Amino acid sequence: MSAMIECTVGVMAHNEAANIAKLLDALLAQRLRTVAIRRIVVVASGCTDGTAEIVRRIAAAKPRLRLLVQAERRGKASAINEFLPHAVGEVVVLESADTIPDQDTIEKLISPFADPSVGMTGARPIPANDPNRFWGYAAHLLWGLHHDIALQHAKLGELVAFRNVVTSIPDDTAVDEASIEAAITAQGLTVRYVPEAVVHNAGPQTLGDFLRQRRRIHAGHLHLRDTSRYQVSTMQVSTILRALARRLNPTPRKLAWTAAVVALEAWGRTLGAFDYRVRKRNPFVWDIAPTTKALSLTQRGGGAEGADSEPWSSSSVGFHGTG
Repeated sequence: MSAMIECTVGVMAHNEAANIAKLLDALLAQRLRTVAIRRIVVVASGCTDGTAEIVRRIAAAKPRLRLLVQAERRGKASAINEFLPHAVGEVVVLESADTIPDQDTIEKLISPFADPSVGMTGARPIPANDPNRFWGYAAHLLWGLHHDIALQHAKLGELVAFRNVVTSIPDDTAVDEASIEAAITAQGLTVRYVPEAVVHNAGPQTLGDFLRQRRRIHAGHLHLRDTSRYQVSTMQVSTILRALARRLNPTPRKLAWTAAVVALEAWGRTLGAFDYRVRKRNPFVWDIAPTTKALSLTQRGGGAEGADSEPWSSSSVGFHGTG
């Protein structure tokens, strides 16, 4: 019988009181066969909403759960660097605090590490937003494109795992998963997308939140490309357009919505390039998009029409996005 793969899960949280208990419950209830979660560490970074108190209450009854507190918010990368020295086991997992994994997601995400050439894996994010409304359609479309591209050229986000060989990432990166990708590939290890490992998130529900998120991600990717010479697969516009062509829905409403999403994404990237190139701004401490925190798994999600239709898994406890 092969040895268990041991891991530590890290959750970086800034004012996540609305979701942190649901996320920790989901992590503590994971169905595991070949994987052992030895430790779950929450870094509460500059929280003012009771996040730390919720974690302390749960940790009192769960010895595997630990809390680290950063009094001041210094960016997600800084919180990750605070967490990494506390990671035990051969694999480290990073999960966004505003997501919820299915019950077998950690097992599926980590089992590929039985292959010693694998250095990093990523789950498949599926939005909880209603795809029959415009902003829900936008979230499903963008994450659907992310999925299609990642099947060909791994591009990871929201929930990732990597070998415990990364001691730190640059504090000034706004795209932490991509920075870890760069560090892992530099060591000659491979990056693998694991679409069967599902994690649920929420996409932006307003124009302001959409643009705030998209411009920050693009500026972060430009900074990563300039500083490490590493470019994520979704930076290639031609790659995105080819994937988009395969997902086009011929109905007038969906064609109009798709055109609007493309225009907004282009505008978000333009703003991100302006921020980075002209304003010399690298948004590694970014403004929160509040509507992405409204994660509810009581509704049934699904892909946008013309994309995959995916009801919630029966094992479920119920945008970030392509850049």
